[in-house]
Amino acid sequence: MAPKSVSAKWIWWDLPIPGQRKISLTDIPEHHPTDVNFHPPEKTKTLLEMMSGINTAKVTRAQGSGVMKAGCSYRRMRNGIQRAEVRFDNVSGCLRTPSGGSSRQTLPLAHGKEVRSRLFSAREVARLIGLSEKYKLPKSYHAAYHLAGDGVAVPAVKFLA
Repeated sequence: MAPKSVSAKWIWWDLPIPGQRKISLTDIPEHHPTDVNFHPPEKTKTLLEMMSGINTAKVTRAQGSGVMKAGCSYRRMRNGIQRAEVRFDNVSGCLRTPSGGSSRQTLPLAHGKEVRSRLFSAREVARLIGLSEKYKLPKSYHAAYHLAGDGVAVPAVKFLA
């Protein structure tokens, strides 16, 4: 709790509830990205083996859904062990600028028995923060990822404005 001398200077906004999202995570993946490749099956297998039972169950549910499911996965340290955590709830995790040891999101795609994984493409991370398809991205993958990872989501700015 902030001291009263500080909180007295705060400005309290009375914002409306945000409207429905116009797109979901399943709308983000490119069918044929040119700046990233799918991981070899062994790398995807290693990612899946790094998951706890809770996260493995999320993958299994996604596989059994009958449709292709896009998710997000991060590698994190949990009790001194590197783990992969995944979500298939149509919400992206935080985009982290790929420097300083931060883990970039992996895009797992689950459909039936198949699970494939890769990094998000530059255009996909631009989509995640709400940039227009016409927005000209830097030619370098890393520069484009930095732009999105250090950016503020366009829909959030529009909402607050």
